[in-house]
Amino acid sequence: MIAVTSNGKTSNADLLQQIAALQAENAKLKESRNRALSLKVSAKGAVSVYGMGRFPLTLYSGRWFKLFSMVDAIKAFIEENKDKLAVKE
Repeated sequence: MIAVTSNGKTSNADLLQQIAALQAENAKLKESRNRALSLKVSAKGAVSVYGMGRFPLTLYSGRWFKLFSMVDAIKAFIEENKDKLAVKE
């Protein structure tokens, strides 16, 4: 919150303090983006994987196991189509 003086103006010191706080918060958010993957149980009882992108990857356990059963097929598909696929880390 920006502090306003009695004459309705904001002091330079207050603005500099707020900028420093925002820069620290921004650095913390960027750092958390580079963290390892983490797992959580969602409010509806699904498994959410965080850290792969902007949003978590969330599936119910049965769907995860269905996906796990296709791991070899998915890897083969990716290998066959790697020239057409974009890569994001």
